[in-house]
Amino acid sequence: MRLNSPGLAALALLLALTTSLSSRAADPTKAEKKHPANRLAKESSSYLLQHAHNPVDWYPWGEEAFARAKKENKLVFLSVGYSSCHWCHVMERESFASEAIAKILNTHYVCIKVDREERPDIDDIYLTSLQLMGQGGGWPMTMFLTPDGKPIFGGTYFPPDDKEIDGRKITGMKTLLDAVQETWKDDPKRLLEQADKIARATSEYLVRSTSGITLAKLDAAAIKTGADSLLEIMDPLHGGFGRKRGGFEGSKFPMPPSLAFLWQQAKKSDGENLRVQVKLTLNKIADGGIYDHLGGGFHRYSTERTWSVPHFEKMLYDNAQLVELYAKVYSDDPNPRYREVITDTLAFIEREMTDPTGGFYSALDADSDGKEGAFYVWTRDELKSAFPNDADYTLFTAALGGHGSPNFEGNAYVLKRSRSFADVAADQKLTEAELRAKLAPLKAKLLEVRASRNRPFLDRKILTAWNGMMIAGYAEAGKVLKEPKYLDAARKAADFVLTKLRSADGRLARVWAIGENGTGSAKGVAFSEDYAFVIHGLLNLFSATGERRWLDEAKSLTETVKRWHTDDRAAGYYYTANDAEKLFARSKDYHDGVQPSANSQMAANLVRLWKLTDSEDYRKAADSTIRTFGYTIENNADQVPAMLAALDRLLSEPVLPTPPANAPKDLARDSAKVVKLAALAAKPADDGTITITATLTIDKPWHVYANPVKNKTLQPTETVVAVYQGGKKLDAKVTYPASKTVEDEFTGDYEIYEGTPTITITVKPTGTGPLEVRATVSACNERSCLKSSTLQVMLP
Repeated sequence: MRLNSPGLAALALLLALTTSLSSRAADPTKAEKKHPANRLAKESSSYLLQHAHNPVDWYPWGEEAFARAKKENKLVFLSVGYSSCHWCHVMERESFASEAIAKILNTHYVCIKVDREERPDIDDIYLTSLQLMGQGGGWPMTMFLTPDGKPIFGGTYFPPDDKEIDGRKITGMKTLLDAVQETWKDDPKRLLEQADKIARATSEYLVRSTSGITLAKLDAAAIKTGADSLLEIMDPLHGGFGRKRGGFEGSKFPMPPSLAFLWQQAKKSDGENLRVQVKLTLNKIADGGIYDHLGGGFHRYSTERTWSVPHFEKMLYDNAQLVELYAKVYSDDPNPRYREVITDTLAFIEREMTDPTGGFYSALDADSDGKEGAFYVWTRDELKSAFPNDADYTLFTAALGGHGSPNFEGNAYVLKRSRSFADVAADQKLTEAELRAKLAPLKAKLLEVRASRNRPFLDRKILTAWNGMMIAGYAEAGKVLKEPKYLDAARKAADFVLTKLRSADGRLARVWAIGENGTGSAKGVAFSEDYAFVIHGLLNLFSATGERRWLDEAKSLTETVKRWHTDDRAAGYYYTANDAEKLFARSKDYHDGVQPSANSQMAANLVRLWKLTDSEDYRKAADSTIRTFGYTIENNADQVPAMLAALDRLLSEPVLPTPPANAPKDLARDSAKVVKLAALAAKPADDGTITITATLTIDKPWHVYANPVKNKTLQPTETVVAVYQGGKKLDAKVTYPASKTVEDEFTGDYEIYEGTPTITITVKPTGTGPLEVRATVSACNERSCLKSSTLQVMLP
């Protein structure tokens, strides 16, 4: 995308800054308060409160901000982040605390700050639009919006001033803000048209990406394809997932959904290779610096291939999922190291992340004392000071690092296991048991020293979805390790969610916000992921305890999420509730990344409920949910490992369609490759109306879905024809032709067009420009469906 302003020439380079700069953030708990409080001081979000004394005239997300933008004809400057985000702190200190930058923002923009953890719906929509612009995603996310909230363009971190990095000139915030304002002043129409295109593209993408019904057989072969695709991108030396062509260099995330799916497949007769790779990954993670060897628990991700140097924030959702994963693997392969990881991580959760009510806090910051990792890393002098006895120092550093060249920024060590304890013990002429016994008091001593340091900021908000994950982790660990206190913790947290975060009508809230006085309150309407993960936690708790209450509560919440989030026109679950705030687009969460998507988790929940209750309704709901994302399963299986895991469990009794054995193999991936549009307009009538004849030419053996398609599941893919003038859709009467009925015992009967169907349109132009006919079609044959396309033709 290009804007007509010289100050924006370097936009394509801006996102490279997200991980390449080395600026240090101020400790958010020590934020200066030299400026009067702004509107954010009245919010409960820790992230928003970190900006409450900026000179920027921040608004929280809401109608007040957009009303002002419309009234004053100003663009909206949107900044999205979260409390433990290191680069959010950097940008807050460098730009949002700057008087000069605040003056530009306050004069020319209406500024909105959003906590992505409280409003993931806002974050998701604008992140999708950012990616459709060809930009990468990340946080802080910086977006420029029209007064009605449509995205113009954006990026992630921006430095305050222009600078040169590796020979490239990078545009800074001051230059950027001035350039955008100049463009808005001189050519607002250009920005508004650009925003309309991006908003429309985002909305259409979100519809297309979740309506890829496939008639290909979704069977064991599809599941194996997904496993093979993931195995192909696994690092054979250090485990985890990365870019094979890049030598697996760069950042690595643990990716529990992918590992859990591969472990499920590893237990099959031909899964030994998967078993080796999953265990390699779990071993490397447990030995690396991404794991806290003193306090327990996992940091968010590794900044490099070997898991040695992490990004130090600790997120509840990572620890919850990894506890559950290690417990599942331990139940099949009782490695004592896995048990140790589980118990130490849950000790960390109990000690530092658990509220007295039983709920779990969301995150610990990466920064303290204005530096990332300062709480966790050690200089050689600090280690020697802690262990004045040379023998203790030698033993500790041999086991957990602190010798050789520093591995963190040239002067400090991230503790990690470079060698197995068996090898270290042999070198020290000890048994492994003796080594562990000698290490225990040394680790306790160093943990005591660390406790005297300034602690990272703790975000005490209690998020419903992440608590569901932690309930699941505690319950699985309690079952596998036969530890009653873990089951008690899961019960207490479940009681908290079901009493404090559920309203009288059975609906969940998104967050339990804790004020400075320690009191809390439920806030925000839950998203589909909140229901999905709480149901998962309750089902794990039922499995671990056999207590009927948890199954009944899971069934009740399933009915609630179906009522408020189901797509009545097709299938699957919208991220937002049907009565939630309407943004410019609406999504169905389906991509499994660092955590499962809401739809993948709901599919898994429905399969479990079907097998626990033998209710055909649950089986059908699971079937239709999985089928909704069938195109992605068929073509990008590695993006949906948790969905594949649900499909695998569902296939214990095959229920998905099988295509004809002689179905042709088609390589086309876009409906525009097999469907063409032509249109001809008749002479205007006396009243100005025009009759347009639009003809689709559909290659054999393809067809498109008719309008009406007469099938609820396929409704999002039916053919839609419309007329535009000057980019605006006109009111028109569209008469669709007769269609052909296809009988399908699995999908249900539906209507199609083949050959050259003709659509008649009657329209009265409202302007003077040319008319444009658009037809959105989804082409299929007996084997599969192509991506939807919007065909366009201009009339003379």
